Amino acid sequence: MNQLTDDHGRLIDSWLDQQWLEKGLSEHSLESYRRDIRQLAIWLQGQHANLLQCQRYQLLEFLADRHQQGVGARSVARQLSAVKSFYRWLKREGRIEEDPALLIERPKTGRPLPKTLTEADVEALLAAPDVSTPLGLRDRAMLELIYATGLRVTELVTLTQSQINPRQGLVRVIGKGDKERLVPLGEEALHWLARYLREARPLLLGDNQELLFPSRRGTCMTRQTFWHRIKQMAMVAGVEKKLSPHTLRHAFATHLLNHGADLRVVQLLLGHSDLSTTQIYTHVAQQRLQDLYHKHHPRSGT
Repeated sequence: MNQLTDDHGRLIDSWLDQQWLEKGLSEHSLESYRRDIRQLAIWLQGQHANLLQCQRYQLLEFLADRHQQGVGARSVARQLSAVKSFYRWLKREGRIEEDPALLIERPKTGRPLPKTLTEADVEALLAAPDVSTPLGLRDRAMLELIYATGLRVTELVTLTQSQINPRQGLVRVIGKGDKERLVPLGEEALHWLARYLREARPLLLGDNQELLFPSRRGTCMTRQTFWHRIKQMAMVAGVEKKLSPHTLRHAFATHLLNHGADLRVVQLLLGHSDLSTTQIYTHVAQQRLQDLYHKHHPRSGT
């Protein structure tokens, strides 16, 4: 049996309508939620039960069954999150007396290691823009700046000229929660930034005279546009690794740690409020050190 009754379908739709109203979820998220609860409802029907009669032990059996089917811990955790939200809503609406998902803990999934580039990859990526054009010179300055500072993409594209102090070699960053931090700029980043300000920025400016890196139309560049530019430059550079909008931010942190930087210094530079967020990079750096050891030590066994 893989079809829901009309009553259960309407029940799920009502919950999704509430999710949209309360959280403003996207169509993609709503469809993912719908799929998660439908799977549970169909599984319960096979157990001669339904969503409104579900017991805690049945939810645990459902989650165990998902795991046995080869569904990863992260996907199971996401589905459990939807289930918990659904049953909280049912309890609040008075449709059930007890929440069967209340005391079920989310599975421990660990945190994914960020994909990072080697220093050679970064050099190739930085050299990819055509600096004979205004856009290429802008892109080179942006890449140099983000690799030198570890800025988030949103922080980069919204930078204004007043946030840069070339004489002191500092950038004042407005991060998450409007928290400010000062991040130093290296000589290479300052060189390309000065050349960009002198040769390219005057040709790109629109109405926003303060914007440091305007788009082709002179407006604020979107995160998506910068991400698209990075993918284009990676193709030119021959970098075939899977990239993300934060690829150079990850490389900034990992390469600093590879060269002996203190973890708390990296935390401050990245603007992390919690050191545990930064610690994930130590795993990447340690793996790099192990690889170097096994490759170069005469008694490593390789």
